[in-house]
Amino acid sequence: MAKVCSSCGKGPSFGNNRSHSMRATPRRFDPNLQKVRIMVGSTPTRAYVCTRCLKAGKVQKAVSGT
Repeated sequence: MAKVCSSCGKGPSFGNNRSHSMRATPRRFDPNLQKVRIMVGSTPTRAYVCTRCLKAGKVQKAVSGT
């Protein structure tokens, strides 16, 4: 699974873990992605969207009408 938001393109960023002795080991900060059904054009599609885009209303969630 690609850790990339389908709305804004936000991906992982990289940094260091810092121990008590300040030794640096590489680490990865992944965005908070959720698999949701969104409307792409007029068709509902499942996509990975970051929670910042969901909260801001940048994507329209598909509502199941049953």
